[in-house]
Amino acid sequence: MSSYKVSLEAAARFLNEHEHFLVVNHVNPDGDATGSLLAMGWILRRLGKQVTLVNEGETPAKFMFLPGADEIINASVQAEHHTYDAIIACDCADFARIGEVKAWFAPNCALLNIDHHPTNDLFGTVNLVRTDAAATAEVIFDLTRHIQLAPGKELATCLYTGLLTDTGGFRYSNTTSHVMAAASELLSCGVEPGSIAERVLESITKAHISLLQRSLQTLQLTDDDKAAYLTVTLSDLATTGASSEDTEGIVNYGRNIDGVEVGVLFKEVAENTVKVSFRSRSEVDVASIAKSFGGGGHVRAAGCTVAAPLMEAKRIVIQKVSEALRECGDRS
Repeated sequence: MSSYKVSLEAAARFLNEHEHFLVVNHVNPDGDATGSLLAMGWILRRLGKQVTLVNEGETPAKFMFLPGADEIINASVQAEHHTYDAIIACDCADFARIGEVKAWFAPNCALLNIDHHPTNDLFGTVNLVRTDAAATAEVIFDLTRHIQLAPGKELATCLYTGLLTDTGGFRYSNTTSHVMAAASELLSCGVEPGSIAERVLESITKAHISLLQRSLQTLQLTDDDKAAYLTVTLSDLATTGASSEDTEGIVNYGRNIDGVEVGVLFKEVAENTVKVSFRSRSEVDVASIAKSFGGGGHVRAAGCTVAAPLMEAKRIVIQKVSEALRECGDRS
């Protein structure tokens, strides 16, 4: 029996052994995190369980069309809360990604960790982690098949959104035959692919355009054109009225330049706090770079937070990226 099948069986037992679940995802949730959170809520209710859905921060507006999205509690604005003995964490590469929602966990709680990030540190009491999966939604799709639960349109819509967003519209190298088979099965449940793609991939805000204009003016290329750096400051966010959600996708403008291997976006979120997003084309493992700063993610897409002023954060990150590019050059 494969280790993954053993993990699926352990996860199924976890669902059966508890009655009231707290389901959480990571801070600043994306399409996979939100879709996976809602999918788990749907599954648990079908199994006759009680469910509370929560994340730190607001659910991005573009995902509010998903079934049940209005039931997600924003832990950042709810001071009073219960503590829970059974937790399911979706799409959290490490425990820190759960954020302040950890205050909702009872001491010695049981925790099911469902994820697909290679940097996952297996923080759960039960870990259902498949690092070759394109999305956590793909892992949850596997779980539904394992427990023989047929997805209806609502569940299928949530899972399809997770697959669509984490594969970049089925364009990234993580788009496997298993992903496409899963997407095909979900489409047969009544998913409306055109409508979902329009909402989550094609629609952008005016604030995003304003922010993009400002960030492109900061574009810096290294002398060999192997790395591209973009910056968003607190002033940029204030001037444009943009939210954190509006920075999504900006990092790709650097990485997509012909000849560039690594694209980096520096986003100033406080006077001495900078969030860094990495994207690479084919050679550099940006998850390793992010992990060196306490972050994580995927080989081709990762992120971290650097506790330093913007200029210092840029200096140390650029140095690390340069080292990674030199190592790739030495191996070639």
